[in-house]
Amino acid sequence: MRVRGFHPLGRAAFWLLESIFCGNRAASPAALPGGFMFESLQSNLRQALRTISGQARLTEANMRDGLQLVRQALLEADVSFPVVREFMERVTAKALGQDVLQSLKPGDMVLHIVYQELVDLMSPADPSLHLRDFTKIMMCGLQGSGKTTTCGKLARMLKQSGRKPMLVAADLQRPAAIHQLQVLGEQIGVPVYADLENKNPVDVCQRAVRDAQAQGCDVVILDTAGRLHIDDELMGQLRRIDATVQPHQCYLVVDGMTGQDAVNSAKAFNEALELDGVILTKLDGDARGGAVLSVKAVTGVPIKFLGTGEHLQDLEPFRPDGMASRILGGGDLLEVIRRAQSEIDQDEMRRQEEALARGEFTLDNFRDMLLQTTKMGPLGKILSLLPGMGAAREMLQQVDAERDIKRLIGIINSMTKEERRNPKQVIDQSRRRRIAAGAGVQPHEVNELVKQYEPVREMMQRMAGMGMRDRMKMMREMQQQISANPGGGLAGIKKGTGKRLTSAEKKKLKKEREKEMRRRRRGSKSPDQENGQE
Repeated sequence: MRVRGFHPLGRAAFWLLESIFCGNRAASPAALPGGFMFESLQSNLRQALRTISGQARLTEANMRDGLQLVRQALLEADVSFPVVREFMERVTAKALGQDVLQSLKPGDMVLHIVYQELVDLMSPADPSLHLRDFTKIMMCGLQGSGKTTTCGKLARMLKQSGRKPMLVAADLQRPAAIHQLQVLGEQIGVPVYADLENKNPVDVCQRAVRDAQAQGCDVVILDTAGRLHIDDELMGQLRRIDATVQPHQCYLVVDGMTGQDAVNSAKAFNEALELDGVILTKLDGDARGGAVLSVKAVTGVPIKFLGTGEHLQDLEPFRPDGMASRILGGGDLLEVIRRAQSEIDQDEMRRQEEALARGEFTLDNFRDMLLQTTKMGPLGKILSLLPGMGAAREMLQQVDAERDIKRLIGIINSMTKEERRNPKQVIDQSRRRRIAAGAGVQPHEVNELVKQYEPVREMMQRMAGMGMRDRMKMMREMQQQISANPGGGLAGIKKGTGKRLTSAEKKKLKKEREKEMRRRRRGSKSPDQENGQE
């Protein structure tokens, strides 16, 4: 028996839903493709490590050649040269040891060495804000770094954790910054202290602290002034605020896309203010990764949080092990779980887990899970954290995931209760046309949804009776299938056929998969659709 294939979005949605709702907690630093952050660095490092692992016999000479590619990848990512030099000295010393060269899988051991050294390079990390009964947090940074938006994200995170924050508009150089902070405060339901008449930022901060205490707020976030570049006037103002208000924590917000400039800014601010942490922003763009790998090593200041998008929920605690796994293409399932726990309705999550444990998985469950996952942010960004989705990257980039999810939900909502419970047996041609008309789609799209759902339902039912070990094994097999064939259907679940494919049959299947991938890229119809079949 073989399970039919389905659209990449359907597979991606299933993999994401399984990770969240079925308790999949493991993420290995092994060479699993995935992730969009630091895409160039990921690609170059994977190529370098493949060069090492692909050698028939690993010697000191070809090991050095492979490690030279690792060094080149780091330098191209704008990592500080002294940091790269020390990093490569440690990696080379370990990789050239006899335990590695004479091992059965030296490539895997080198990968583990690089992973562990990346973790050590960014460690230790401390995402805690060290909150007190009343905490004053000072935020500073250059203009354009995303400082004001980050203040709003931090206030939202604090409010979700049960604190009562107040935002303070102390950036008096830009009236637009004051208005922006007021808008953010209104969006998240947090009070904002702003004094448009007062031009003394030190006085504004002092008054704001007293006002926050009077209103019963327990955290004050000071959004201080920025500049296009570091100058004496800016540093003098920040020093006066620091000396007068005496904040408990001082964080620098830096643009992660600026590479070594971000490291230099952190070094200058730290010398003036003794920073407690750095928040790197704009890591959802084409940031090369140099700042993340260099800041801690150069300045000694730990990275606290990462800004990974424009949405207010796009602020995540920094974890060196998770970042190292992403850089090596292993994804970061722990971050997916963290987002799920903070953004998804936990009661609904428990109900879905109980239903899955009983082997129940209807289109109602599928729809409700999709609705819950959309609260975590753009689907493409969440998928970039999942191991096993890297090979499907090109396919996923050609899919408007948000629009397709709405279409899927619209189709499901146009079905009757019985049709949602047992679509394969109940939905015939006339019902398919009725559902399509109600959802504003073509009949073949209804048929496609049913084809997507059936493999998902079967796998969910199979997993319901499995222990965690067997479930993890099944998920890894699915990972490998997705990675090997991102454009085709999900490989079948075979049941005791005992048949092995010949070389000719394998070549034929490969050609069919490549043909299917080209068809999907062109967006052309399948032969069945062209013939009017449903």
